[in-house]
Amino acid sequence: MGTVVLSTFFVGFGGGVIFPILPNLGAVLGISPVLVGAILSANRFSRLLANAPAGIIVDRVGTRTPFVAGMVVQGVATFGYVAAMVAPLPEAWFFGSRVVWGVGSALVFATAYTIAADVSDGASRGASMGIIRGGVLFGFPTGVVLGGVISETAGTIPAFAVATVFAFAASVLAYATVPETHVEGDAHRSVSPWDVDTSLPALTVGLVNFAVLFAYIGALFATLVLLLEANDLGVFGFDAQGSSGIFMAVTVISAGVFMFLGGYVSDRRASRIPVLVCFLGATVVGFVALAFADSIGTLAVACALIGAGQGGTSGPLMALLADLTPDEGMGRAVGTNNVLGDVGGGFGPIVSLPLVEQFGFVPIYLVCALLPVLAGAILLAGVYRETGQFVPGVGSE
Repeated sequence: MGTVVLSTFFVGFGGGVIFPILPNLGAVLGISPVLVGAILSANRFSRLLANAPAGIIVDRVGTRTPFVAGMVVQGVATFGYVAAMVAPLPEAWFFGSRVVWGVGSALVFATAYTIAADVSDGASRGASMGIIRGGVLFGFPTGVVLGGVISETAGTIPAFAVATVFAFAASVLAYATVPETHVEGDAHRSVSPWDVDTSLPALTVGLVNFAVLFAYIGALFATLVLLLEANDLGVFGFDAQGSSGIFMAVTVISAGVFMFLGGYVSDRRASRIPVLVCFLGATVVGFVALAFADSIGTLAVACALIGAGQGGTSGPLMALLADLTPDEGMGRAVGTNNVLGDVGGGFGPIVSLPLVEQFGFVPIYLVCALLPVLAGAILLAGVYRETGQFVPGVGSE
């Protein structure tokens, strides 16, 4: 599993380099907030369509080939950002590259989580899921900081070029090191393209993922650079674009730390549910703090809380899905979860950017604070319906 973590770290680094630049495309390209939101969300919607087929492919052919293919596709997509800066109609290039990136990431996430489920059991599953996701997250903040600094000091094209190098490095590493874990010998099974997981556990976990990612990726990340500009806030002498990379890094580092800790604690508790409810609560507090943040200090605390909430939820949530899903169906269950998560993350920028421009930051962030409350209610209702208990034990099926 260590090789998977390292590969996802590198691709997370490459993805992080470009993220401080993309939300500011309105200023770079002179395009509307709606079009910026569409570009930011394009990977989510292409992944939305690719998630279920990716999960089916994993259950049919195994994990190694789709994982490596997904890494290569993400490398090609990242190079498209470089081309966009020198080609006519750059917004079309950016949009197309984000679409391609989404297809690659669908393959990567479906395989990575399935590998973690394959090589772990109930006593280690939460930590394993946290480690896999943490590979991307710890690469991401490193890339976010570097992307903000490079774009401000050397320009946008060098920042995209660095991202491309790291994305292809991840592909080479994956090809050289990642083993097969999901099928053996002639165990490849014919799976219908419509054979997606619509079970209650998959839908419950997916809806929680929807709510969390709508607020976290769709609202916070999409509007952070605009919040800094509006409040004239910056750190270390950087403007809003460079500073947004640093605050994103604070958020994602917090998420990465608590992703592992949340999974680790849930493995050792009688049930994963109390851990999940606590971290959903942290997300609520974080968005309330963000709504009224008026200084660097309060903004940093809000970002750290939101990151802790998202990260602490992620590991135990995926472990809960694996607890309640048969091994042979885990690829499809992950696909269903990712579909719903990408609906949230995809619609977030499209909804939040125009609404922030019309109504301001406070009401939008307060609405985002209500989403984890709704997610908690869905979680408890779904788990009770499936298991007959509000707090089922670790490894319950």
